[in-house]
Amino acid sequence: MRKTTFLKLKVREGLFLARALLSTRHPVLAHIIPMRRCNLACAYCNEFDHVSQPVPLEVMRRRLDKLADLGTSIVTISGGEPMMHPEIYEIIAHIRRRHMIAGLISNGFYMTPERIKKLNQAGLQYLQISIDNVEPDEVSKKSLRLLDKRLQNLAALADFHVNINSVVGGGIRNPEDALVIARRAIELGFTSTIGIIHDGSGCLKPLNERERRVYDEVKRLNKAEYARLGWFQENLAAGRPNQWRCRAGARYLYICEDGLVHYCSQQRGVPGVPLEQYTKEDLRREYHTEKWCAPYCTVSCVHKVALLDNWRDPQRGWKEERSAVGADQRAAHAE
Repeated sequence: MRKTTFLKLKVREGLFLARALLSTRHPVLAHIIPMRRCNLACAYCNEFDHVSQPVPLEVMRRRLDKLADLGTSIVTISGGEPMMHPEIYEIIAHIRRRHMIAGLISNGFYMTPERIKKLNQAGLQYLQISIDNVEPDEVSKKSLRLLDKRLQNLAALADFHVNINSVVGGGIRNPEDALVIARRAIELGFTSTIGIIHDGSGCLKPLNERERRVYDEVKRLNKAEYARLGWFQENLAAGRPNQWRCRAGARYLYICEDGLVHYCSQQRGVPGVPLEQYTKEDLRREYHTEKWCAPYCTVSCVHKVALLDNWRDPQRGWKEERSAVGADQRAAHAE
C-alpha cells in the first residue's frame, strides 16, 4: 500500500470515528454476503455451501444503497468466498461510489496478479486473509504453503491494506503454525492477527496451555492491534466472560445472501429482518438491547465496534427493550 494512500485512508477513518462518537444513530460496520458458495470446506466453518448462486449485481447495489442510506461507514464483503462472485469488482466500486470504506475477507486462493490489479482499480481499501496452518490437512486447506505465492503477489502489487489472520483452538492440529504465519505476514509487510476459534453458536472454546503460549507470542508480535482489544482477548483466552455492551443489529450489521439482517454470522435469524425494511427504529431498538451471547462471544469485529459505545447507554433485556419501545410508540401516538 502506497504511503499516500495509507495516510488518506487513516484520515478518512479518523473522520468516521469522530462521527461515530458524536452520534449513535447509524451503523459503523456492515458485513455483507454476495454469495455463500466457497471453493473450500474448512471443518470448523459454518458459513459456506457448494451450491448457492451469486446474488445478482442489481440486488447487491440496492442493498449497498440501503446501507449507505442508513449512514453506514464501512462495508466488508465476506462469504463463502466473495472472490467467486463474477461482479465482485463492481460491488467494491459501488461501495466506494456511495462514500463507504470497502473491505474484503477472502481465503486468498484467487489473489493472482491480474485480480489484485482489478481490486486496486475497484478501490478496495482493506483485505483480510485467513490462514489456518502451514501444511493443509483435513481441517483446513487454508495453508501457508499453498498461499505463500499469493501473499507474495499481494506484497508486490496491492494498493490496499492487507491483514493475515490465523486461529488457535477448535481442531487446529498444530497451534504453533499460527506463529509461523504471523512472522511470515510481518516479513511481507502485512499486519497479523490471531483469533480464538468459536463454536457453531459463535461462543468460546477456551485455549489449552499449548495454544495459550502461541497466542501470547503472536500478541507480542502485534502489540498495536492487541492493545485495542486486550481485555476481550485475555478473558477469552482464559475462558472468562466479558462484560460489555454488544451493539450488533445497530452499530454492526450482518447481511446474509438472502438480504436479511442478523446480529452476526453466528446468530443467524436474529433479528432476521429484510434489509430493505430495516429502519432507524430497528437500529435504536437493537442498540439498547442486551445480547444473551455477549459474555463468551469471540467475534472480534463486533468487539471492535462496541468499543465506541461501551462507556455509554446501558442496555436492557430483550423483553424490557420491546416493552420500552411499545411505551414510546404509544406516547408518540397519543401526542
